[in-house]
Amino acid sequence: MTSARTTTTLWRPTGPVELDLVRELGLRAWPPRLPEQPIFYPVLDEEYAIRIARDWNVKHDGAGFVTRFEVDTEFLRRYPVQQAGGRTILELWVPAEDLDEFNAHIVGEIQVVHEFH
Repeated sequence: MTSARTTTTLWRPTGPVELDLVRELGLRAWPPRLPEQPIFYPVLDEEYAIRIARDWNVKHDGAGFVTRFEVDTEFLRRYPVQQAGGRTILELWVPAEDLDEFNAHIVGEIQVVHEFH
């Protein structure tokens, strides 16, 4: 008997350039970080992701998107939850050098769930 893999839902606010790269990767992975981006930070709260996409990405990139995706829960245990502000401002800080392994633990597709212009 096999058991279903337990997953955790994560959100990622993103701009149009990063979203285009995700689409080029078949909506299955996040692109490598730029040299000035030492961490990849998905967030644990949809409302927090919406605020970033709407209030920051739109202002800086002309559009903002919120993505939702599932990651193997057991794998995520290596990344402690970081409280980046208020009690719902929770992130995971994945070092850039771990991103390929992180991507390998994404279950299913990365979905765009909100769009702002």
